[in-house]
Amino acid sequence: MSKQRRWTLALGAALVAGACSSGTEGPRRVVIPPGAPFRVAAESLASRGVISFPRVFAWYASVTGRDRNIKAGTYEFSESQSWGEILDALGEGRGLFHSVTIPEGWNLRRIVPQLAKAIEVPEESVTAAVRDTAMLRRLDVPTPTLEGYLFPDTYQFAPGTTARKAVETMVARFEEVWKDEWTSRGREMAMSRHDLVTLAAIVETEARKAEERPVISAVYHNRLKIGMRLQADPTVQYALGQHVDRVLYKHLTVDSKYNTYRYAGLPPGPIASPGAASMDAAANPAQVPYLYFVAHPDGHHLFRRTYREHAEAIRQLRRQQRAAADR
Repeated sequence: MSKQRRWTLALGAALVAGACSSGTEGPRRVVIPPGAPFRVAAESLASRGVISFPRVFAWYASVTGRDRNIKAGTYEFSESQSWGEILDALGEGRGLFHSVTIPEGWNLRRIVPQLAKAIEVPEESVTAAVRDTAMLRRLDVPTPTLEGYLFPDTYQFAPGTTARKAVETMVARFEEVWKDEWTSRGREMAMSRHDLVTLAAIVETEARKAEERPVISAVYHNRLKIGMRLQADPTVQYALGQHVDRVLYKHLTVDSKYNTYRYAGLPPGPIASPGAASMDAAANPAQVPYLYFVAHPDGHHLFRRTYREHAEAIRQLRRQQRAAADR
């Protein structure tokens, strides 16, 4: 029997086997890595049970000219799909899931355009979705938007996903991550979940070192206990509605309830989407007496109890910076 004849028979058997798949396990999600050779794509499909003969499938794709220019990403296939349908999908990006990563500390000004681009909808649709009054009532959120409740994570959205569905998915992830013990801790401190998420967002935007989150949280808890204004620079940035490299004295005059230099207590709501670690820190602050901190250029903070100690820490930091600049 000739080699070509053997390949033909193998291909026929493979096609029949693929067409006769039971499909009992439902859709299979497959990741095609960027820049991967077609052989890797075929192995990925085989490992997920979409095809049974990866080498023959790769040969079939080659002889039909469809093994080039496949689109990387996450797909969903059923066992009943033919090889031709699978290759068409890979070549056209049909059925390709849209991946979007929302980092910790992003606010809606950054999330909305990123999400709209990922699921290919107008930004106005996402803006409307994050203002959904029914969802706001269900979550007991007193602010006009879901700021802080779109959990930072990597999401895979199917083609045709609406803005509302995408936002619901991100909120569902928030609810999945939220722990009942945080709610209990909040009650002990006379704080609602919204209060804790609001504080967690400030901690998220202040912290550069993971181990400092509970200490930063403690500073703000201590200030709240004595009626001291939070004076958190990230809240001023949020109140300004735009990013500034450095918060200056002139910025502190912005008249907004989010300006914690002008108004005491927590701002009306979160200024960003906090991650789980910051929410845990908000519910479980460190037991420390600090009321002040200043950021070091390397990202860590100097924590102090009194304003006098804080002022000295600032002077010390500036002397170090001048000395470093003179070297």
